[in-house]
Amino acid sequence: MSGETKRIAVIPGDGIGPEVIREAVQTLELLRDTHGVQLQFEHFDWSADRYLRDGTSLPDGVLTMLAENFDAILAGAFGDPRVPSNQHAEDILLGMRRGLDLYINLRPVRLFHNDLTPLRNRTTEEIDFVVFRENTEGAYCGAGGFLRKGTAVEIATQEELNTRAGVERIIVAAFEYARQHNRRRVTMADKSNVQRFGGDLWQRVFKEVSARYPEIEARHQYVDAMTMFMVLDPAQYDVIVTNNLFGDILTDLGAALQGGLGMAASGNIHPGRTSLFEPVHGSAPPLAGKNVANPVGAILTAAMMLEYLDYGRASRALEDAVRYTVEQRQTTSDLGGSLSTADVGKRIRERISSAKSE
Repeated sequence: MSGETKRIAVIPGDGIGPEVIREAVQTLELLRDTHGVQLQFEHFDWSADRYLRDGTSLPDGVLTMLAENFDAILAGAFGDPRVPSNQHAEDILLGMRRGLDLYINLRPVRLFHNDLTPLRNRTTEEIDFVVFRENTEGAYCGAGGFLRKGTAVEIATQEELNTRAGVERIIVAAFEYARQHNRRRVTMADKSNVQRFGGDLWQRVFKEVSARYPEIEARHQYVDAMTMFMVLDPAQYDVIVTNNLFGDILTDLGAALQGGLGMAASGNIHPGRTSLFEPVHGSAPPLAGKNVANPVGAILTAAMMLEYLDYGRASRALEDAVRYTVEQRQTTSDLGGSLSTADVGKRIRERISSAKSE
């Protein structure tokens, strides 16, 4: 697979998205020379600016175009206060996740330096796990509505949908990842003591699937307990699997453990298909255009994309360069450094080049 040129759709998006994606793309371009990465980029102007200009969010037919013509999508961030409904962001992000059936939201939680975590006396060896968040169902399916809206007796319903097929495939993906990456334990998080119907489905499927992987320890925790244990004893986790809502919450906590949202990468994946890779941090409008945003989350997201595209050696080189720059305090202010967005990207690329020549 890695011998062929891969086509990458680049969607910088809103706010700090264009700034951090610029650094990620420039780093990927360097890897063409240093590690033989064969990537071809095509940029798409889907953003709040475009939406406000002509009403375009996700154009008709674009999902088919992406699925047929591209190997992966690298996106920045979406959201702009000029679009208070956030309609364009929902159309683009949720449209791609659902329309391309990207059922795995994969988020690594990996500490690159002991000083980055807010936890006392925790080390890089103790904070190193991944979260498999179901990405197409659950509480984010959009089901629900209002009765007597705007009155004193208004009722709002928000429904959560769980299908057998959807639950099973995300749990299988978590166990397959554990097997392929020599992870010894998969922990499922739910709230089945209260959410009895969806929780019962998750419990039964988890038990059935785990029996297929006898070499991997299968554990269960209620999600509220997990938030506590992630702080008290993060070393117990290798792979976490959970639903859409709980995964969203747990991964933001995980990002804090590894140094903040500026360090957090993610992939929206359907194995073997065109998949979407985006940093977690959001568009951060107050920081836009100031050259102060942390590009590491976007650059680590690019590393995830490289691994997905079978460029494992280049992915590891990129992660090693990030680790080196963090250790050398060559970071933006959120990590205690004084460098700009562009300077951090430059230092990471310099490290890739120098490490290659060593």
